[in-house]
Amino acid sequence: MSSERRYTPTHEWIQSFGDASRMRVGITEFAQKEITDVVFVELPKIGKKVPQGAEVAIIESVKAAFSIYAPMGGEVVAVNGSIESNPALVNADPYGAGWLFELRIDNAAEWDSLLDEKGYQALLSSGTAGGH
Repeated sequence: MSSERRYTPTHEWIQSFGDASRMRVGITEFAQKEITDVVFVELPKIGKKVPQGAEVAIIESVKAAFSIYAPMGGEVVAVNGSIESNPALVNADPYGAGWLFELRIDNAAEWDSLLDEKGYQALLSSGTAGGH
């Protein structure tokens, strides 16, 4: 596993942060454009255990609420408190300051089930991307 970013069909990204078992999660550029103006983010509690694919957070925009799913299973070890007071960071910088939470992953093999950049771009261009 390198520091490359991987993606889900539901537009979450995950990237190693610090050591190989610690991963940072957010939503993609495509997702934040679809969601539009983020007004509230409900982050998970630190210590929460989540299986791969489980709903772990909720993002609310001016148009709807959107579930955010865990790209890999693990334990929530950090959340981005900055987006609680400034949810617009999710729109402004989805791959940087707008990250959502960090996981200590349980099973590194789940990484291989995720899309790489090329696969994610192919998913977007095919028009079959899963909706948020």
